[in-house]
Amino acid sequence: MDVFIPPDSQRRLVHLSRQTLNDFVRGIERAGEEITDPHLQCRAYGAFVSLHKQEELRGCIGNCAPDAALYQMVIAMTQAAASRDSRVAPISADELDDIRIDITVLSALIKVSDPLSLEIGKHGLYVEQEGRRGVLLPQVAAQYRWDMKTFLEQTCAKAGLRKHAWKEAATKVSTFTALIIEEEG
Repeated sequence: MDVFIPPDSQRRLVHLSRQTLNDFVRGIERAGEEITDPHLQCRAYGAFVSLHKQEELRGCIGNCAPDAALYQMVIAMTQAAASRDSRVAPISADELDDIRIDITVLSALIKVSDPLSLEIGKHGLYVEQEGRRGVLLPQVAAQYRWDMKTFLEQTCAKAGLRKHAWKEAATKVSTFTALIIEEEG
């Protein structure tokens, strides 16, 4: 269930995300890249890209379901995080030097029957009920020092559900592990 990407491949992925961010925000058309790294060609992982300016979140968008090669997902999620996160204004060119990129690579979703048994900081949550979905990455619960019950409630709230919806039979609770790749700098 755990995600494995060697350090060199991780650095390539962050570099690709950085190039994508810089070119996208500046309106520079990028030529298609030939990525031969098999770890970046992998189609088994979901990915989220988070953009931060100091401690402020400037965009975070991802996809839990692998629908392309990892590097292609990261390109698409980098562009989306820079421009389509409704919680924040799009990234501007004058901010680029202050933006730090985090890429969270997700394992496949696994449905869980006892979500309280999951581990804070190791497991992320995906909650779904009647077409409403909420996802919170493993680092969120650790950052806010939530216990698992609070993490479940917050994921339900993000999905627009009642906070105790995770206990209902109609609610599907899944988990994943993640590899967090932080841009150095």
